[in-house]
Amino acid sequence: MEHGSRTWRPSWPCPVGAVLVQQRHGGRDPSYAVTPDGAHWRAFRTPEGLGTLRVRLAAGEVAIDTWGPGAAWLLDAAPGLLGADDDISGFVPRHALVADVWRRNPTWRFSRSGLVLDALVPAVFEQKVTGQEAFGAWGRLLRRHGEDAPVPDRASAPPLRVAPAADRLAMIPSWEWLQLPVDHARSRTVVQVARAAAGLERTVARPATEAEPLLRSVPGVGVWTAAETLRRAWGDPDAVSFGDYHVAKDVGWALTGTPVDDAGLAELLEPYRPHRGRVVELLARAGLGRPRRGARMAPRRHLPGSGR
Repeated sequence: MEHGSRTWRPSWPCPVGAVLVQQRHGGRDPSYAVTPDGAHWRAFRTPEGLGTLRVRLAAGEVAIDTWGPGAAWLLDAAPGLLGADDDISGFVPRHALVADVWRRNPTWRFSRSGLVLDALVPAVFEQKVTGQEAFGAWGRLLRRHGEDAPVPDRASAPPLRVAPAADRLAMIPSWEWLQLPVDHARSRTVVQVARAAAGLERTVARPATEAEPLLRSVPGVGVWTAAETLRRAWGDPDAVSFGDYHVAKDVGWALTGTPVDDAGLAELLEPYRPHRGRVVELLARAGLGRPRRGARMAPRRHLPGSGR
């Protein structure tokens, strides 16, 4: 089995786990694991084939190991996945609260995978549903239709899974989607994304501002889904998930004491461009959203697989 290994010394105190975990979709994501030795593992479908990444921090250095046909590709991509491509220059906190959070999180960076479908498909799953429903369906997709990730030793390595390839996604029948459960609107979007996979993957070579309308040209991919994709695949610090159930209200509450709508959110964040998404993420990391006193959004129970 192909194996790559390198030691990387980041130019800042990189919080390896806090950065790479941006590539995880829910606490039980079958493609992600943390082992007792503190290593973080993530399985990917790279342009060169399946690959598994393991990163461990020790004495300021990051030990990087990769396995599978995509090992060499992942070895090169690892620093970006750990935040090396995130340029914080020009970020100036304009609110005392943002300045305080930034002082407490100066080493956090955006992770960049460079893999469009890897970020886009789970973002579609997360459209307009609870995290519980989206993450559960994502896990079932990987277990039922994905592939075993290449690992060095199946007796000791975590049993990771890789998401299905685009051609497999496009062939999943409608009743299988409902069993995950993923409703028709979202499964139709995933199929459209899968059919356009080759072109979509090429967009990662473009700046995020140019790629965003190309992502949105796929039916079913809107502002929110494109932003979630840009954040993980491009590591875009300016991506803001407008249309989110919580973001505008939480940021408004944190910065003004009053929840706002998307228009208010855009106004509050405009002075931070091109770091608007950084502000949202920093406030979220600090848990500075509005108090949750009302009823939570309930998972849907009418789909065939929703009771599982």
